[in-house]
Amino acid sequence: MSIPSAFAASLSPDQRAAYGRSARSRVSRSGHGRYDGGDRTDPIEVIERQSAQRVPELVPIRYGRMLESPFRFYRGAAAIMAMDLGRMPHTDLTVQLCGDAHLLNFRLLASPERHLVFDINDFDETFPGPFEWDVKRLAASFVIAGRANEFSTAEQNAAVRECVRAYRTRMREFAGMRTLDIWYAQDDVDSMRELMASSMSKEARRRTARATAKARTRTYLQAFEKLTHVTGEGLRIAADPPLIIPLRDLVAGSGAGDEAKELQTVFEEYAKTLSSERRHLLSHYHLVDIARKVVGVGSVGTRCWIILLLGRDDDDPLLLQAKEATESVLAAHTDGSVRFDNQGRRVVTGQRLIQTTSDIFLGWTHIVSGLDGGDRDFYVRQLRDWKGIARPENWDPDLLRLFGKVCGGSLARAHARSGDPVAISAYLGGSDRFDRALTDFAQAYADQNERDFEALRVAARSGRVQAKDL
Repeated sequence: MSIPSAFAASLSPDQRAAYGRSARSRVSRSGHGRYDGGDRTDPIEVIERQSAQRVPELVPIRYGRMLESPFRFYRGAAAIMAMDLGRMPHTDLTVQLCGDAHLLNFRLLASPERHLVFDINDFDETFPGPFEWDVKRLAASFVIAGRANEFSTAEQNAAVRECVRAYRTRMREFAGMRTLDIWYAQDDVDSMRELMASSMSKEARRRTARATAKARTRTYLQAFEKLTHVTGEGLRIAADPPLIIPLRDLVAGSGAGDEAKELQTVFEEYAKTLSSERRHLLSHYHLVDIARKVVGVGSVGTRCWIILLLGRDDDDPLLLQAKEATESVLAAHTDGSVRFDNQGRRVVTGQRLIQTTSDIFLGWTHIVSGLDGGDRDFYVRQLRDWKGIARPENWDPDLLRLFGKVCGGSLARAHARSGDPVAISAYLGGSDRFDRALTDFAQAYADQNERDFEALRVAARSGRVQAKDL
C-alpha cells in the first residue's frame, strides 16, 4: 500500500503556487463547466457489475431505494459518476478524496473529546485523485436536492456558487497557514455558527440549534435500545428481516457454532489494528451477538455486520459496525499507481487523513469464510455516536445555500490536510471563474443524473432489474 505525497516539501510556496497555476494548461478553470455525456458505458451496466458482487437477495432493495427519486439514485450512483469524471480532463492536483462527497455525507459527529463537530462521514470510496472530483460531486448534489424541492434554477445555482466559493476562499486561507495549524483545524459547532452567522436568518439559527440538540440524542445507547431485546438466552440483537438478520438465523442448522467461532477470531484480528490503549479499552467488552444489517442506498447489498458487546453488565453496551470494503469506484479511473493490501485499511487510512477526529474504534479486518460469500475486507467503527443528519427535503432555498457554504468550507479543510493547499489555491485563483464553471457543470450533470434515473426505471419496468420497496 502506498499513498502519493501531497507535494514536495523542499519546494518553496512560490514554486508550489507556480505548479498549481501550471495545471490550468491541462484544464482551464472555465473548462470545468463543460460536460459531454456522449459515448459512455450504459449506466445500468455499471451498477449491475457492482450488484453482481453483493448479497443477491438484497440487490432488489438497493434498486428500490434508488428508484425513489433522482436524489436517491444519485446517492447510489457514485460508480457511474466516477466513470464520467474519469473520462474528463483533470488538474492532477491530488488529494485524498472522499469519493462520494454528496451533501448528505456531511453531518454532525461526536469527537473522542465529546465535542460536536461537522465533517464528512462516508469514506467507502475514498481514494487519492484530483481535488475537483469531490467538488463536482458535491456541487451536483445541491442542484439535484434543489430540484427535488422544486427550487428555481437561480436558487439551485445560488447554493452551488455558495458551496464552491466557500471551498475556494477557505482553501486560500489554508494556503497561508502553518502545516500543523492546517492539521489541527476543526469545524466544531461554534465555528460552524460563526461561518454562517453573517447570512443566517432567525429561522436558520433556530433550525441549526434544533439539529445540534437532536444530534446529541443520537447516541450509541439510543441505537442499543432500538436494536436489541432480552431473550431466554440473554440480551440479543432483534431480528427485522430482511433489514436485520442475526447470525444465528442466517446459519441455523449449518454450523452456526463454527461461524461464530470464526467471527470471534476475526474480531480479535480487528482489535490488533487499534492503538494499544484502545485495544485495552476494547478488552473490557465481550462479544454477545452479531447480525447482518442493510445500510444506506449505494451500500445496500454489501455485507454489513452489527456487533453487540457488553462490558460490566447489560447496561454497559457497545455496538460496532463491520462494513464490507470493496475496491473504490475511483480506482479504475486513476493511473493505477496506488495499491492497498486490504480495502478496509484503505477506508480507515483515507478517513484518518480526511477527518480531523475519527472514531476511537475505527479499524479493519478480513473475513475468510463460506458465510455470505466470505473472503472479504471490512472496516469497523461504532454504529452511532452523536450523528446529526441533514434533511434537505425540509429546507428552503436559504438553508440549502447556507448548507452549501458549510459543506464547501469543510471539504476544503479535508483536502488541505492531504493535498497542497498552496497549489490548489493558486490554481483556483481569486476570481469566481471556477465557481461559475462548477455551476454550469452541476446543472448539466443533474440533467445526466435524471436521464440515468429514467434508464433505471425503464430497466425495472422491463424486468432487466428487480426492484423491491422496503
